[in-house]
Amino acid sequence: MQTQKVNWEQCKNGYTTLASVKTKVFQFNNFSIKVQFNPGRMISTSAKVDEQSINDRKCFLCKENLPQEQQSVDYKDDFLILVNPFPIFPEHFTLPSIHHTKQNIENSFFVFLYFCRDLNPDFSVFYNGPKCGASAPDHLHFQAGTKYFMPIDLEYEQLKKKFGEELIKIKSLHVFAIDDGFRKMISFEGNSTPEIEEAFQIFYSSFKKITGQDEEPMMNIIGSYQNKKWRVIIFLRKKHRPDAFFEEDQEKRILLSPAAVDIGGVCITPREKDFETITKEKLKEIFTEVFFDESFFLRFKKKLQSDLELYYYS
Repeated sequence: MQTQKVNWEQCKNGYTTLASVKTKVFQFNNFSIKVQFNPGRMISTSAKVDEQSINDRKCFLCKENLPQEQQSVDYKDDFLILVNPFPIFPEHFTLPSIHHTKQNIENSFFVFLYFCRDLNPDFSVFYNGPKCGASAPDHLHFQAGTKYFMPIDLEYEQLKKKFGEELIKIKSLHVFAIDDGFRKMISFEGNSTPEIEEAFQIFYSSFKKITGQDEEPMMNIIGSYQNKKWRVIIFLRKKHRPDAFFEEDQEKRILLSPAAVDIGGVCITPREKDFETITKEKLKEIFTEVFFDESFFLRFKKKLQSDLELYYYS
């Protein structure tokens, strides 16, 4: 990180920009949402992720297309650790596969867990699904950022206590469903990689079936590892971007494209106008629009609990 800030001008400028970001905080029931004006995130926030746009550009995560100044650290033969030159966090890394393969968590969740463990205790690791936040849906990657920068890192325990329901407890594994009125979440806690992997595959199958998706259902994931224990929070998404993102009327348009960091409690607005005018009510409207409603979540909780019990107790 320090070497790249010195030797790579784009990276140096990106982290210098962080010093001038503006932040405001909205308090809700037992949690907070920050809104940050960060002009350095314009490219990522407004990224075109339709198939044609992706086909028309070189993949910026493939090693052969990285900037000449960008250095990398090899990780477990198949991944790289790169400094993100367009940071949100005080320390922000991108963790791409060395293979140009589509963004998909089903077959790479175990790598996510390894990153959580090996970047402990300083970083949270996150994943954006190909249809809800990944600016490179054609290339498998995770990201990592300074732990406790996102409010969810600190607020998770109180959210679990106030809004959570334990779906199953088996061996070291605990599975919870949490609805804080804004976000619908499923979380896993445990100290066994195989147990969490197993539960995740059951979750993935259940979520895919109930949403009727042929491809990966929409989700964002934030994970961490502390005191020899994993914590994985999965946010269940219904929609990629809110209608306000596409408003033709510039006065009504809001460039907020919710991904893991945003729903982890730091909403990034690359335009100062949006930062100045966004309200508590508008935030709630946006979150409500991109998450499943309470009725769906109740049905899914029952299905997931049933599927978990069938697997573990039959």
